[in-house]
Amino acid sequence: MDADFDLVGLGNAIVDVIAPSDDDFLVAHGLHKGSMRLIDEATAEELYRAMGQTTVVSGGSAANTIIGAAKLGCRTAFIGKVKADPLGEIFAHDIRAANVTFAAHPAVDGPASARSLILVTPDGQRTMNTFLGACQALTEADIDVALIAGAQICYLEGYLWDPPAAKSAFLKAIGIAHAAGRRVALSLSDSFCVDRYRDEFLRLIRDGSIDILFANESELHSLYQTADFDTAVAALRNEDMLAVVTRSEKGCLVVTREETHAAKAYPVEAVIDTTGAGDLFAAGFLAGLVKGRDLVDCARLGALAAAEIIQHYGARPHADLAALAAENGLA
Repeated sequence: MDADFDLVGLGNAIVDVIAPSDDDFLVAHGLHKGSMRLIDEATAEELYRAMGQTTVVSGGSAANTIIGAAKLGCRTAFIGKVKADPLGEIFAHDIRAANVTFAAHPAVDGPASARSLILVTPDGQRTMNTFLGACQALTEADIDVALIAGAQICYLEGYLWDPPAAKSAFLKAIGIAHAAGRRVALSLSDSFCVDRYRDEFLRLIRDGSIDILFANESELHSLYQTADFDTAVAALRNEDMLAVVTRSEKGCLVVTREETHAAKAYPVEAVIDTTGAGDLFAAGFLAGLVKGRDLVDCARLGALAAAEIIQHYGARPHADLAALAAENGLA
């Protein structure tokens, strides 16, 4: 069946508030470097006041991926929840300006639009403090059946597994996609997210809910509860799906039961901010996949998009990704 969209993403609609930081600031505020924690609105306001000068840019893991794929020429759509407030307006404007279909109706009451307060240390590591706000109001009623059924791949972010109502929406989307003969991709999002929901994520993987999995090294170690990378990869190989493991400057592995491919990372002049690196890798990989590229080229395209994003603040591309792909023989 022909598809109306290449990718539809389901995730948290978040605006990122980014500030440079140092390790002392993280220690003083009891923050675990490189992690993502959920906070309430009062904590968000308190931390914001302590952050100093900030950069505000739309974010959200799945939204970043969908916009990256759109920049690579894919037909994309996004499902997420915002409130009718200034941050919600910023998010909606930015995603639509990227030529992504976003038909959500903003909530008129309830908590404010979501924000993630991101502290970036000189080594480029990001520590995220996320107030989900209006995102938690996403329910099964927000799932557009025609939109999900009409997309080649439905892409889901692990972070969405936190709010109970959103979890139900997540499962509904999986059912719709598979009933229409489509594929479902999942990003594990964060090792602490995996720690919270390991058994549930493994159940999704093993009951056939997930066709494509994205994980970084720490998420993979957490998923299989082993510190040995080869042992974790062997466990992953036994799962019946396509999986991609990103390894920062060491590149990535593409793993199926039948084959394993390695791809190198693209060199960069300087790592400024790793926010969105995994999101943009997924964007490039999935863009290659829906366009029929082989798995190694998909990984190369993912690595190229990730390399672009880590050289500036924010998780939305600054460069023309399609032109970059063409320059590197991946048009």
